[in-house]
Parts: sequence; structure tokens; C-alpha cells
Amino acid sequence: MAWPVLDARLEAVLALIRAEVHADIGSDHAHLPIRVVQEGRAERCVVVEVNPGPLGHARASVARSGLRERMEVREGNGFDPLGVGEVDSASLTGMGAATILGVLERAGEKLPGALVLQPNDSPRPLRVWARASGYHLTAERLAAGYWAYPVLHLERRPGLDPAYAGLPLEAALRYGPLLLRDRSPLLLKQVQRDVARLTPLAAPGRPAERELTTARSALQVLEAVS
Repeated sequence: MAWPVLDARLEAVLALIRAEVHADIGSDHAHLPIRVVQEGRAERCVVVEVNPGPLGHARASVARSGLRERMEVREGNGFDPLGVGEVDSASLTGMGAATILGVLERAGEKLPGALVLQPNDSPRPLRVWARASGYHLTAERLAAGYWAYPVLHLERRPGLDPAYAGLPLEAALRYGPLLLRDRSPLLLKQVQRDVARLTPLAAPGRPAERELTTARSALQVLEAVS
């Protein structure tokens, strides 16, 4: 089988995966985990899918890949089909942040030490969860597409996450501390659009005022002279 072609957001996810045994939760066509194994980013992959249609697609893709000795497709919801400690990394992509958060909260002891998350909306709830759950944000990407897709790499580590040190917390949670530090050009455009959109809507005490304050503080970080 030829190497599956991934869009920009899944290429960004792929670049952040490095594990002995990786699980792709809600994999759909299984193109991402196939590339993970093909590129040697994991020795083994477990593909998890709950919906019958995508489950069939995943099984067919893995069968065509010639990698069945290193890949396994399991039917189930979230981390349910996995054993405790069975994988040391997992990815969840193409879902809303609330859906991803629900999967993580139900996983319990099955959560691995590393996670790669790609929500289709604001990643703020995932950053809040990570800070409260002993995971540090170790890498972030923005991938161009229908909109700018955030990709987060989390690792379980002790203590406070140093990624947020010295930054306005609300801006870092909303836009990403590492993206702010790296002065991502894609993020700069996003923040500038947010400031322009929110400015005419802001009034004292309204939610738009708080959002505008957050966007402006992020813009100050992005435009600061090194």
C-alpha cells in the first residue's frame, strides 16, 4: 500500500508522535496510525473506532497496508478497548474539544503518559484539563485548513507546567503558551482577526469585553520586541 496522504492538520499530529506503542482513538480510516508505523514513529499501533462505518474503513486500510503484524483494529468507545499501561501514547483528532475532554475524563488509569490532541474548536478546555491533571504542554502546532487547527502534545510530569510561566494566563489558555512564545504568524493573524471582530461588540460587563481583553493581551505578547 502506498503511504496514505494526510492533510495539514494530521501531518502536524504525525510530527508530534513518538512512542513504543501508540493508540489512535476515533481513527476513522486509520491513515494516521498507518503513517505512524510506516515512518517508524511507533513500533506498534492500536486503532480504536466505535462507529461501524469507520471501523470497517479502518480494518480495510490496515489489511491493505501490509502492517497487520504491527497494527490492531479494535471496536470500542474511547480508551475502553485498551488495557491499563498497554500504550504509552495516544492521539485524538478531528473532534470537538468537549468530546475529547469527555473521552479523557472517562479513561481513568488507562490514560497514557503522552497525548496528542487536535480539537476542531477552541482548545482552551483541554489546556485547563491538562494543567489540572498533571500533564505539561510540551509542543504546540497550528495547521492551516478550513481554519487554523491547534495541535497539542501533552506529557505527564510533576509540578506546575512551566509553559505558562510569565504569560497572561487567560491569553495562554485561549491561544496557547508555546504558540505565543514562538510568535506563530498563523496565530498572529488569528488574534488580529479576533481583536477586529470583538472591538465593536465589546461593552462593559459583556462577554465580548472579556474576550477582547484576552485577545489584546495575546497581541501584546505576539508583537513584543524580543
